[in-house]
Amino acid sequence: MVLLGVTLTGCGLKSGSPMADDVVPGSVGRGRPLDGASLTVTSKNFSENIILGQMIGLVFKAAGAEVLDRTNLPGSISAREAIIKGGADAMYEYTGTAWITYLGHAKPITSPLKQWEAVRDEDRGNGVTWLPQSTLDNTYALAISKKNNAEYHLRTLSDVAALAKMDPAAVTVCVENEFASRDDGLPGMEKAYRMSIPASHIKKMDAGIIYTQVSKSDSCLLGEVFTTDGRIKAMDLDVLEDNKHFFPNYNAAPVIHTATFDKYPEIAGLLDPVSRRLTTEVAQQLNAKVDVDGEDPHEVAKDWLIAEGFIKKG
Repeated sequence: MVLLGVTLTGCGLKSGSPMADDVVPGSVGRGRPLDGASLTVTSKNFSENIILGQMIGLVFKAAGAEVLDRTNLPGSISAREAIIKGGADAMYEYTGTAWITYLGHAKPITSPLKQWEAVRDEDRGNGVTWLPQSTLDNTYALAISKKNNAEYHLRTLSDVAALAKMDPAAVTVCVENEFASRDDGLPGMEKAYRMSIPASHIKKMDAGIIYTQVSKSDSCLLGEVFTTDGRIKAMDLDVLEDNKHFFPNYNAAPVIHTATFDKYPEIAGLLDPVSRRLTTEVAQQLNAKVDVDGEDPHEVAKDWLIAEGFIKKG
């Protein structure tokens, strides 16, 4: 999990580029506890995770560190390996991704807190330290345009299952290739909700195209979306409730290379206040600035941190 928006360039080369912002402590980083530290931040290559990676880097910079920006690495595994092996010191990761994809568990834990605790405890053995999670939950969902939903009045995934039985021809779904085959994606969802969608009614496409197809065409009644995506509101979509709690929790939390955290435990005090302010709604707003308005993820992160008082311009 989780692909949000388009792949972006210029927000951090694979080899890394220094973060040169002139920022100083606000409500975090007072006393510059990272003075003299050289730290590397990373992220996956989708809008939200790049924004979150930039936030970490800017907070570290304000706290006195020299920061190397290695955000926008291709795929989840690249960033994960960078944290494990020490090629990067910090990033935001998602609890569901770690539990299912990295740690190999088949079933998610329903409680967000217990899911985080289980990931935190098990990942210690991999040299990864998990800091407290945010309520930002970037999980899977199905969405329908408000225009089409005026006819069908769908509210939950159980409603979709009922419609699929009553009028099979009505239910068409646009999804990514990965979602179409993952156990925590479409096949698992169909099994959990006892629905059967014919293969001819499942259309596979790039994530960014799905939103447009669901909003502006009749090719798909429903589309795979991510709950923090800013295009949900921008394109006037209704997100259907996962009333059986099938999809895992994907709460974002800072993960730190453990040797780095042992050397600089002050990192927890720097990032915990930021995580407490990160909600699904905040993520939707920030993601929309990138994916809808075309703003730069670094500037979006910086503007938000300044507006929240976490850091200040130098």
